[in-house]
Amino acid sequence: MASALDDDEICNDDFYSLLNVRREATQEELKAAYRRLCMLYHPDKHRDPELKRQAETLFNLVHEAYEVLSDPQARAIYDIYGKRGLDVEGWEVVERKRSPAEIREEYERLQREREDRRLQQRTNPKGTISVGIDATDLFDRYEEDFEDMVGGIPHVEINRMQISQSIEAPLTTKDTAILSGSLSTHNGNGGGTINLALRRVTSAKGWGEVELGAGDTHGPLFGMKIFRNLTPRCFVTAQCGLQFSSRGVRPGVTTVLARHLDKNTMGYLQWRWGVNSSMNTSIVRDTKSSHFTLAVQLGIPHTFMMMSYQYKFQDEDQTKIKGSVKSGFFGTVVEYGAERKISRHSVVGATVSVGVPQGVSLKIKLNRASQTYFFPIHLTDQLLPSAVFYATVGPLVFYLAMQQLIIRPYMRAQKEQELEKQRESSASNIAKKKQEAEAAVLLMQESVRRIIEAEESRMGLIILNAWYGKFVTDNSRKHERAKVIDVTVPLQCLVKDSKLILTEAAKSGLPGFYDPCVGEEKSLKVLYQFRGVMHQVLSGDTEPLRIPKQSHRIDTDT
Repeated sequence: MASALDDDEICNDDFYSLLNVRREATQEELKAAYRRLCMLYHPDKHRDPELKRQAETLFNLVHEAYEVLSDPQARAIYDIYGKRGLDVEGWEVVERKRSPAEIREEYERLQREREDRRLQQRTNPKGTISVGIDATDLFDRYEEDFEDMVGGIPHVEINRMQISQSIEAPLTTKDTAILSGSLSTHNGNGGGTINLALRRVTSAKGWGEVELGAGDTHGPLFGMKIFRNLTPRCFVTAQCGLQFSSRGVRPGVTTVLARHLDKNTMGYLQWRWGVNSSMNTSIVRDTKSSHFTLAVQLGIPHTFMMMSYQYKFQDEDQTKIKGSVKSGFFGTVVEYGAERKISRHSVVGATVSVGVPQGVSLKIKLNRASQTYFFPIHLTDQLLPSAVFYATVGPLVFYLAMQQLIIRPYMRAQKEQELEKQRESSASNIAKKKQEAEAAVLLMQESVRRIIEAEESRMGLIILNAWYGKFVTDNSRKHERAKVIDVTVPLQCLVKDSKLILTEAAKSGLPGFYDPCVGEEKSLKVLYQFRGVMHQVLSGDTEPLRIPKQSHRIDTDT
């Protein structure tokens, strides 16, 4: 729900940062921070008309922050949905005595009403394009034909293609129509199907679906499907269908019973009756770092046992490596591969399949948003080490080359464009924040002078220099320009009893601060003196900071 607010307008005001208090701050902590800033910004303390006007603006900002955070209901809304949540249409009818949980429920009701108005405008398109490639001529060259092939180009052909697409059309809040279709061709022979399904959510525990289909290869289809939660840990699905063809009517029934074995593990029992009758049982364990599947199937014509494991790296590219073994009456197949996120909406993966009697194949997959592109490449019908080697090393070398030559430069350019757009869109707001920060620094001068005098008298905490923004410390990025602002005065103004405490909120919201480099990583660098000894610290933008600290002390020997 909160993301809906972000789409409308992003507001950079952080009330917690402005007051420099924790998000868990008590009413007493809020009052203490508010009184201190009021003493600093109260308009009556300034005679100069310009300073008085600037002080009044800053005083109103501080007052607004305190009014919201000191009101339990308003604070609950702000904590959940930000400042924009306070302005959502319909809040005026909410009773002031409601609890935070009731406020959340009321907000979600208002958001649902807003979503209902957009219901007819939403679809969920999904598509798959599969292109099968026969590249066996690269490896399966028989000796009797070799002389005829010398100097020739290996024959690689596309022997199959399949295209499928589906869209969803919400009819009401409970009813959805799903239209899907597919076209396929294999060695010159092809066909297509089209299906229409109507799904209705019958209750919070289940839904039902009716499907009608037609095709030039299988004939008309009529099917029904139901889903039902039996208990909070168990559900069942049942599906039946009638396939009409020139050979008569072919009925089919499939049922699946699933149960949560623990927080991360599911158990499935499946029974299928029809053309390919079978019984299947499987256990699936999915955690943050791994995915494991064990399945056993007894059926006609396929009986097999399968085990697969996938490891998920905890990196920003969401890298995954996987392996599986499948053995049955048809033979044995070993698969291994990897997938990785290459952009915000794109994931690429490659899998090598080695089996008897299937041979060696390479499967390349690209997911782009809700579209999937699949390229199975059959390399050889035999178990050739050379085919396994090239199927493994080839995609890896190709990916690394693409990553260095195309993907990274493209992503870098995209990031720069997004940063530039963000700077342009927020230029007026940043200019306003800069003016407020400069005005705050002017209003702080007298208070800072008194604080420094008091700290010097007891050899306390003196902020010598402080900078906030983007620092360039990596040698490989020396061509980039540092973007920092001087925040010595604002930090000194926050010193109390020879201590400076900053919360985990973004520091751009502190009095006298603003964001000098929108969208980029920022830090705070402070050079200070305590008990006559020099100290220095570099802190991340959202890291809490408490000084003085012994670990910040500068070694005089160096």
